[in-house]
Amino acid sequence: MRRLRRSWQYIQTALKLIFRHPLPGTSIIPILPDGRIILTRSYDTGLWGLPGGMVEWGEDIATTVQRELAEETGLELVAIRRLVGVYSAPERDTRFHSICIVVEAAVQGTIQIQDRLEISEVRAFRLSELPQGEFSYDHTQQLENYLKGLTTLA
Repeated sequence: MRRLRRSWQYIQTALKLIFRHPLPGTSIIPILPDGRIILTRSYDTGLWGLPGGMVEWGEDIATTVQRELAEETGLELVAIRRLVGVYSAPERDTRFHSICIVVEAAVQGTIQIQDRLEISEVRAFRLSELPQGEFSYDHTQQLENYLKGLTTLA
């Protein structure tokens, strides 16, 4: 009986670790050689946003950035230029509590959506042409902080 109780405690601890902790993810501010910023339009919100996604088991942040960039835009990561911020407010994502690490990245290649179930459109924008209005999740704040040159912990 004691062994069974101990096993149940381990299972409960594992479940808490899996389901009661924020999920780590990334947002990428991809910059083409000509200075244009790449944005994606998602099917679930219909809004423009930054490419990115959740860190998969066994990945580091740089690998996640490279994978998500390729999946959502078809572009190749040249270099991660800088950390823009870490966004961890529980309400930042309406689906679940996540921690988003935002990076600026130099990219190259041809835009080609790989994940057509998630992304409906990908476009390159000059700073003066960025869409106005609301972006997906907290990407408005992420972009504003980037454009101001800030490194944010929020």
